[in-house]
Amino acid sequence: MKRRSIFKVDLTKIDGEGEFPCPSCGEIISPDDDSGLPYDIVEVNAKEDSLESLTIICNQCKSVIHIVGFEELNTLV
Repeated sequence: MKRRSIFKVDLTKIDGEGEFPCPSCGEIISPDDDSGLPYDIVEVNAKEDSLESLTIICNQCKSVIHIVGFEELNTLV
């Protein structure tokens, strides 16, 4: 049985607004894509109404990707 690759992506270390390529196959993972085609969300970790991490599986290569680095948005005044 083939082992799945596991990766960690820190959103604070990528340019742009959260879009990044899968570290294994290059499939574009975008928070704006709600089609469900590029990835499936398998785990959400939140603490006091704040997103801590997200675990997804790339539907192209089946790699597991742990996403961290979510920052709380400041309230615009």
